[in-house]
Amino acid sequence: MSARRILTIGLELASSDTQYASFQSKMSLLDWDIILFKPQILEFSGYGDFYQGKRSLSDSLSFQLKECCEHWRREIKQAVETGKTVIIYLPSLDEVFVDTGQRSYSGTGRNQRTTRHVAEYNNYQAIPAELSPVTATGSSMKLSAKGSEVLAPYWAEFESSSKYSVVLTSPKVPACVVTRTGDKAVGAIYRSKASAGSMLLLPDIEFYAESFFKTKGDKQTWTPAAIQFAGRMVSTLVSLDKALRVTGEVTPEPAWASVPLFSLSTETALRIQLLQVERDVEEAQKRKEQIAEELSSASAFRGLLYEKGKPLEAVIIESLRLLGFTAASFKESDSEFDVVFESAEGRLIGEAEGKDTKAVNIDKLRQLSMNIHEDLQRESVTAPAKPVLFGNGFRLQPLNERADPFTDKCHSAAATSSTALIFTPDLFAPVQYLIKAPDAEYARACRVAILESTDRVSLPAPPATEPQQDETEVQTT
Repeated sequence: MSARRILTIGLELASSDTQYASFQSKMSLLDWDIILFKPQILEFSGYGDFYQGKRSLSDSLSFQLKECCEHWRREIKQAVETGKTVIIYLPSLDEVFVDTGQRSYSGTGRNQRTTRHVAEYNNYQAIPAELSPVTATGSSMKLSAKGSEVLAPYWAEFESSSKYSVVLTSPKVPACVVTRTGDKAVGAIYRSKASAGSMLLLPDIEFYAESFFKTKGDKQTWTPAAIQFAGRMVSTLVSLDKALRVTGEVTPEPAWASVPLFSLSTETALRIQLLQVERDVEEAQKRKEQIAEELSSASAFRGLLYEKGKPLEAVIIESLRLLGFTAASFKESDSEFDVVFESAEGRLIGEAEGKDTKAVNIDKLRQLSMNIHEDLQRESVTAPAKPVLFGNGFRLQPLNERADPFTDKCHSAAATSSTALIFTPDLFAPVQYLIKAPDAEYARACRVAILESTDRVSLPAPPATEPQQDETEVQTT
């Protein structure tokens, strides 16, 4: 077992000495000694439309990608400052367009055109350094004079497996690996000025060679070759980490050296600027968290399409309120109902059920029937409530691939007991419309449809609204 705690992000090794985290993880790096990082954004760049030949991500994916990259920039920088060794393998440059959030409008009414402003973005923006990467591929490399001493053992072990996918063109790059011809930077070493931490950028290695996997049934497992490769990699990187610490050791400033007597004139102004920037960052972070919370609340209604359990119950209640019902869950003594809802048109009791890969069956109807009788026994209730079963069958499948969300038995029992069956995704279109255009008449029509239906409810289609103009895209400079 390695004495150093090793985390891999965006790449995985067949070793119990390492722990893997995905690029979308929000993990802190402070618990680790050595971090291996590979900034690959395939889970984002595989989706979206095209603009100028590159993927143009939706506003949601744009936010997620930028948030991930900002997280790792911050974490890597902090890890190096606190004495960690971060080793970054440089993959191919993956460029996309992201939504800036800016919109401009021209024309009015049906002739209105919306322009969506986008900006170029790439996977290298997860790295906290000015690199100016340019796509170029090759395998003929050598160590620079700056990197030869500390990198020599690693390079002897893995030079033949290394290849470069980019050259780093920024003049500020402290190159440690260069092309054999032209001396173009394809690797770099950044050392912390305040600790023994280092950020080492290295040419890429194939971590998922075909010889590393074997198939058993429907599962893939590591081969002995993968385990051997991982063992070599861990051993070499632990030695590299030790060498980097020895050559980069910095003496922490003693308390007596930081007294005003030894202060430099430039420090005061910079400290004031730093305090102001930190205040600005704090305010921006608070605003970001507030908007993110509002966004999460606003998008919660999509849970009608795929949720189950308590989250599904919660979004059903909010949806019924949009339709004009007074709605809430009910718990009293031994009675517990998912939702009790009423309006001027009548009073109803509902049960909710989501199924991952099956249709909603008769079990919940039995529970619903018991709830109706329990409710009627209460002194304040004078007539039986209308039973409603909210079902989200096959909830993990796309809507156009789902079979009937209710079983045949469920349909026949609902017809016998005058129960309304509501496929929760059917509520989404009315909710989407009412959020955009509050409409009391349409909401009432939906309430009446639920109250008067037996078996599956067919909700009225939302009124036709002025067609939304397609957004055109323009690059923000």
